[in-house]
Amino acid sequence: MKKFIGFMAIIALAGILAACGSAETAKDDASTVTIGYFPNLDHVPSMVAKEKALYEKNLPEGTKVEYVTFADGSDFMTALKTGDIDGGLVGPGPAMNNYTNGADVTMIAGGASGGTVVMARKGSGIESVEDMAGKTFITPRVGCTHDVQFETFMKEAGITSNRIGGKMLHQTGKPAQYEAMFATEKVDVAVAPEPWATVLEQNTGAEVIIESDEISFGTTLPASVLVTTGQLVEENPEMVQGIVDAHKEATAFIAENPEEAKEITITAIDDITGQKLDKSVIDGAWKNMIFDTALAPEEIQAFGDASFDLKFLKEKPDFASLADTQFLD
Repeated sequence: MKKFIGFMAIIALAGILAACGSAETAKDDASTVTIGYFPNLDHVPSMVAKEKALYEKNLPEGTKVEYVTFADGSDFMTALKTGDIDGGLVGPGPAMNNYTNGADVTMIAGGASGGTVVMARKGSGIESVEDMAGKTFITPRVGCTHDVQFETFMKEAGITSNRIGGKMLHQTGKPAQYEAMFATEKVDVAVAPEPWATVLEQNTGAEVIIESDEISFGTTLPASVLVTTGQLVEENPEMVQGIVDAHKEATAFIAENPEEAKEITITAIDDITGQKLDKSVIDGAWKNMIFDTALAPEEIQAFGDASFDLKFLKEKPDFASLADTQFLD
């Protein structure tokens, strides 16, 4: 991956992002639709849809649209379950985990794939996958999408974490903290969603060990999925169709206007976090992203099976009813 010139430090993002999940989420009335998303690159379609007022365009006339940003999938899923949001983009991991625990969640479109890169700290002595045995790695959460991708890849290479009898040590933390963790040498490996992988590379000299198109499920499973509740699908399919249509239009806009989409992304992340990322970071990270609304139920099941195999799930899941692709037609 190409190295990029530096930009201002982003360690302060950790505290800011944590506060994002506490934004007001209560809906004013039945004609209000609330959309949730994260300030990450795999959530760019929601940023574009907000900037271009695409939800307002595709939902019934007079619908008020509100937006809430979250620090992680757990907070997002809590808001979906309590009815504080109607839908939005989240990683497939949190959606699957909550579904297996009885939550009312339905995947209705893909968001983006790619963007998960495994970085080794400079000075860690790691030059290959084999060198990661016995090292300490960090992911956003135990059993999150990025964690499952990484641990599946490593298990196939014969290396596992101490959680399932191996020697790799696992820590968790927000991606904005990874740079600080590398600086203090508390972790050796970061499983980093973009743009944080590019940040680590240009700011710390970290090396890419597993590229985004090499890691398990790197290009076959969406790193983010558009979700809503099964109740909303049943009671108001017109609203769900409008949400999906806005998402599809945003995805098409990204493909047709990548430079404008990048500027929207930079501004949106700045508005959410108070930190303006350098254009070189977005340019570098963008190369690892695939924006696509496609949703393949068989890939969702395969990912769930991998989560069970890694003991993130207690029972082998059945995701036959988790995805509803009718609104993509």
